[in-house]
Amino acid sequence: MKSKAEWEALAAGLKPDGRALIDGKRIATSTTSPDISPVTGKSLADVAACGEKEVDLAVASARKAFDGDWGNMSPGNRKGALQKLAELILANADELALLDVLDMGKPISDATTIDVPGSAAILNFYAEAIDKVSGEIPTTDSGNVALVRRVPLGVVGAVVPWNYPLEMAIWKLGPALAAGNSVVLKPAEQSPLSSLRLAELAIEAGLPAGALNVVTGQGEVTGAAIGRHPDIDVLTFTGSTEVGKYFLKYSGESNMKQVWLECGGKSPNLVFADTENLQEAAEFAARAIFFNQGEVCSANSRLLVERSILDEFTKLVISQAKKIKLGNPLDPETTMGPLVDLNQTNRVEGFIAGGAKVATIAHGGNRLTIDGSNCYIEPTVFTAVDTSAQIANEEIFGPVLSVIPFDTEAEAIKIANDSIYGLAASVWTSNLSRAHRVSDALHAGTVSVNTVDALGLNIPFGGFKQSGFGRDLSLHALEKFTGLKTTWIRYE
Repeated sequence: MKSKAEWEALAAGLKPDGRALIDGKRIATSTTSPDISPVTGKSLADVAACGEKEVDLAVASARKAFDGDWGNMSPGNRKGALQKLAELILANADELALLDVLDMGKPISDATTIDVPGSAAILNFYAEAIDKVSGEIPTTDSGNVALVRRVPLGVVGAVVPWNYPLEMAIWKLGPALAAGNSVVLKPAEQSPLSSLRLAELAIEAGLPAGALNVVTGQGEVTGAAIGRHPDIDVLTFTGSTEVGKYFLKYSGESNMKQVWLECGGKSPNLVFADTENLQEAAEFAARAIFFNQGEVCSANSRLLVERSILDEFTKLVISQAKKIKLGNPLDPETTMGPLVDLNQTNRVEGFIAGGAKVATIAHGGNRLTIDGSNCYIEPTVFTAVDTSAQIANEEIFGPVLSVIPFDTEAEAIKIANDSIYGLAASVWTSNLSRAHRVSDALHAGTVSVNTVDALGLNIPFGGFKQSGFGRDLSLHALEKFTGLKTTWIRYE
């Protein structure tokens, strides 16, 4: 790992290009917006503010690519192009990592060891799947044969969040491109730079112009134009539940495009008194809420603890929170950087102020200024939290943990499921029957037992209720970007 000084020197040499990338070319717009870094408080680049005109150009380019060079490319060549792109991600790892760190504040140690290599691995996974996913021939009457194939849908609109800028883009691009679709990608306005650089690397890797276009801008303008566009066939989105509902509305107002949503969460972490290793459980519980500054949709922000171990376990979690090193994310020793921007920092600070009126701040709760940036929030632990409190119900998307006691297994399940969300949950117990019983009862897309936020390339990720529908990762993600087409042949 490089030193802080080395990373700062590399960062100083970056000259990000904020222009959109459409039809294989950089496109300037009449208006731009400064991309303010939460690390330095300075603008990293003037980023294109794309409107309906630019989205129209991007969609037309994507349609041309789908009908032409990309859509008609052989599976082997498409596989090779995506594998080459994965190689280029790794070859440009330092630059891509720095762009995400400077854009949204994640520690450089996480960006270089998790986000960038993880993105390359995901892309390789879907590249390898291209020639291994086949159709079927169902049973029919004699003299008939039915061929069922999965075919690409066409033009995909992908709108991704700012918490994992590169990796969330790859979660969408990997299966969409592997299936043979072309993509119009809109990164979050807070963190557009790694997606723009990725699109340049895609051209270098051999993807034809138009296979991947990147349009930047505000959600209510650029995102809405994508959501309402009549020539986009499917929309995939990761972000807030509030915005996800807008995309459902846009689909109904336009061409009834398919909409796949991965939205918010308020994930519970249930710790039972029979847990064998409370120290380990506390380490995981802290990681589950404080990793990536708590800016994780599946963050375990509700810690439900059996009352007989409540005090002991809360102290163990707080001791873990105290070990977190808040600081400049370009320092490899930093384990928590700033929140993404001033708006999000103000929002999280507001939740903490409101929580302090109805619960007890057992640790943290302060806003800090580091190296001139005041986007830092201490890891914060609330105790004596009532289940009706705002901090126990609303997604904060920051390093704020609510500790809630329970007395019985049934009560724990009831509290955990009493949420509009159903993305993830964790259970800690040494009782095998309880592990299965509670996991079955929890209404969540992923239940992690004796671990937290379990994730794998070949395991589907997604939720229930207002956490959305559809799945990212695994071969199941290909289902979102393909349709079943039957060719029925009657013969003599």
